[in-house]
Amino acid sequence: MTASEENSALFPIFILSIMALPLVPYTMLQLCRAASKKAKSTHCQCSVCIRSGKYQKSIFKRISNFSTWSNLTLVLLWVVMIVLVYYIKHISHEIQVFEPFSILGLEPGASDSEIRKSYRRLSIQYHPDKNPDPEAHNYFVEFISKAYQALTDPIARENFEKYGHPDGRQGFQMGIALPQFLLNIDGASGGILLLGIVGVCILLPLIMAVIYLSRSSKYSGNYVMHHTLSTYYYFMKPSLAPSKVMDVFIKAAEYMEIPNKLSFWKQHPALVKTELLIQAQLTRESGALSPALLRDFRRMLELAPRLLEELMKMAIIPHNPQGHGWLRPAIGVVELSQSIVQAVPLSARKASGGSSEGIAPFLQLPHFSEAVVKKIARKKVRTFQDLQDMTMQERAELLTQVAGFSSAESQDVETVLEMMPSITIDITCETEGEEGIQEGDIVTMHAWITLKRGNGMIGALPHAPYFPFHKDENFWLLLADSMSNDVWLSQKVNFMDEAAAITAASKAIQEAKEGSGASLKEISSAVKETVEKVKSGSRLVMGKFQAPAEGNYNLTSYCLCDSWIGCDIKTSLKVKVLKRSRAGTRGGAVVEEGPSVGDGVEEEEEEIEEEYDDYESEYSEDEEDVKDVKSKAVAANGNAHGKGNSSSSDSSGTEEEDE
Repeated sequence: MTASEENSALFPIFILSIMALPLVPYTMLQLCRAASKKAKSTHCQCSVCIRSGKYQKSIFKRISNFSTWSNLTLVLLWVVMIVLVYYIKHISHEIQVFEPFSILGLEPGASDSEIRKSYRRLSIQYHPDKNPDPEAHNYFVEFISKAYQALTDPIARENFEKYGHPDGRQGFQMGIALPQFLLNIDGASGGILLLGIVGVCILLPLIMAVIYLSRSSKYSGNYVMHHTLSTYYYFMKPSLAPSKVMDVFIKAAEYMEIPNKLSFWKQHPALVKTELLIQAQLTRESGALSPALLRDFRRMLELAPRLLEELMKMAIIPHNPQGHGWLRPAIGVVELSQSIVQAVPLSARKASGGSSEGIAPFLQLPHFSEAVVKKIARKKVRTFQDLQDMTMQERAELLTQVAGFSSAESQDVETVLEMMPSITIDITCETEGEEGIQEGDIVTMHAWITLKRGNGMIGALPHAPYFPFHKDENFWLLLADSMSNDVWLSQKVNFMDEAAAITAASKAIQEAKEGSGASLKEISSAVKETVEKVKSGSRLVMGKFQAPAEGNYNLTSYCLCDSWIGCDIKTSLKVKVLKRSRAGTRGGAVVEEGPSVGDGVEEEEEEIEEEYDDYESEYSEDEEDVKDVKSKAVAANGNAHGKGNSSSSDSSGTEEEDE
């Protein structure tokens, strides 16, 4: 076999190696990710969620979930690799290395007489005079004759036995694993080779770079259009009422791309269509939509979680010289997210019956309606907390005897109530290594957020039978001044990834202990305790901010859940900032536990004129309440502990900034 033919035969091996280098590690990574998914079911097991079909794993849904572009491409590449392996195995039998002894059917070191005898035997079988087959003729000339000559010539035989080649020691040879027709650069083959080199080495990388740059210039890291972010930032206002957040939300560029055939004079058709689709979700009327509108409806809901997250970020990013965000629109974004996920009208959040949350928390429960809420209200169950405080037997009697539920429907309600999270928050603010907080200090906030559920689970998907996609529970911790509408610190936390939470909390505690000069034993003990707390359902939140000017600050920590209604909690946090001492001495500050804002302040409904029935956020406060909070504020370094009773939520803190 010539050198060019040998190189051509190695071309499939070269292609196989190039494909296997990235394909094998990527496949292993995908398999590890699939294996790391918990086998334990983390979604709601009530009959309403099961009937929704969102969590059903039929063969068609499995195929649909698997039939992504990445998975199909992966399978196709593996098919190509298998074909290459089969082809290489087939041609390996055709590639024969020149071995004179093997060709003549002899053992190495055979005598001259044995060589001549074997040659005569093969000549009778393959000689052209004896065998007219052209292949036999080629085999006799190319192999048998050359092998006989190599072994009968003393010098050639000695070279072969020493160096493995009749011509003696061979120099180092290099080749290129390309097909034979490409190596023949005469005529059209040269053009094919040139086009291949230009296409693979120049055009393909250039096309991929253009596609990547065009996409990256259009979308952010969260796959949200940059135009959407700029629009949200432009329309975000500090006084944006929760009921007006939808007007900003529907202006996303992604929703503008949804096709429509409507025509309006005063409003963009896409805005009207998006708002109508959202209203169909809030009123649970999606079943009346046509197939075409149903596709747009699902597309709208699929985009909603990440668009709401970006809208939330636009509300809490620094908007003033002190680096503070805005509280009022942030609360409105979370409430809109809750309503969309649970398919509850915004008007249901209007305060009524002694509940600042209205009947919205009841409507997220399975089989509940406004009529059911009115029935149980006659038994003095007017708030959602009243229902939660009842024993299981009392709730079962109430639902079966008063509301007319069956035992199965009553069990569905119990299942959902056990899924709802209950939050305990422990927050402290201090200047590390010092006793008090002076203006200009870097203040560190530590917050331990603990989540408990009635069913014992920690990370779980919320009960959301009317939201057709998987939705993780996300919690936001906002450390804010409700009187000035400023958000000092904010961060999102998720309880699904326990491993990441353990790593982050252990590292933070270890660095804090090392900075304070603790011994190795103390550090190890603290880290071990931290790991146990995280495994039991707690998350550590740490943030730093620069202390503002001297004064007393009545802050409030808000824990807001973007999926559940009625699981939010807020606690007060009182911080006293001392004047900067000239000599650098520090005065001590008293630490007190801040009372819950929800317990000490009455909340009143604020009337806002709107086109439709409006609601008031449960976190709104009127001017008299604000003055009352100011008069009752006690100067102290922040130390607050709050537990969600009527509401509970979960969050994590970010860096606070100077007010």
